Amino acid sequence: MSTELDEPRLEQLERAIAILQVFDEEHPRLTVSEVAQLTDTTRASARRILLTFKSLGFMRSDGRHFSLTPRVLELGWNYFASLGVDEIAKPLMRDLVEKVDESCSMATLDLPDIVDIARAHTKRVMTIGGGIGTRLPAHATASGLILLGTLSDAELDAYLAAPLDKYTQHTPTDPERLRTVVMTARVRGWALNDQALEIGLRGIAVPVHTQSGEVVAALSVSSNSARTTLKDLRERCLPALQETARAISVGLSRGDARENLA
Repeated sequence: MSTELDEPRLEQLERAIAILQVFDEEHPRLTVSEVAQLTDTTRASARRILLTFKSLGFMRSDGRHFSLTPRVLELGWNYFASLGVDEIAKPLMRDLVEKVDESCSMATLDLPDIVDIARAHTKRVMTIGGGIGTRLPAHATASGLILLGTLSDAELDAYLAAPLDKYTQHTPTDPERLRTVVMTARVRGWALNDQALEIGLRGIAVPVHTQSGEVVAALSVSSNSARTTLKDLRERCLPALQETARAISVGLSRGDARENLA
């Protein structure tokens, strides 16, 4: 009598999963031919799967090489949450909130937005709103500026070619001005948002890296402009924010939540 384990396997799905898994620290960028060789599949099949992942937002390509996008994290975050693996970040974020007394969030890029994947709030009655899954426009947030810096030149050009909504008089919508802001954030490793999304809302963000150095998320602190100056964000919040981002990066790279809580 046959069982579920005897049912035919979906070979195309197996190949697709194998192709996702072949991108790692040693192989962050691969051509179609390299993917086909490493996964023992035909070039035509590898190309179809890569283009499918690209259309779904899980891959990016410069026309020759393919690489993963932060959106692949969506495939694992529900699993991580079910196992409590999000505790890699949450205790560290709560510690950061205690230090700086400001709200903290971690986000990934899903153009044209960023998506919050973790949050920690202050104990004040009035805190910065939002929760896991909240989508915000990338160009109007500090985390978005950090994550836009992970795009290739061609991808950034395409993003800047589309109209950008203006939320306040401080929102950067001029393509060249925004390009400069993004490049500055990429070089110095942090970005400021001064009321670009909402009057009264300020924030500062830094990247979260994998062990190989790839930026997979941005960690930010948000505050009210009536309470916190830009200088305060830079001098008081930024050092603690950078320290927390480094700790989260180490935890995500090692991959074992419980070991990294110590």
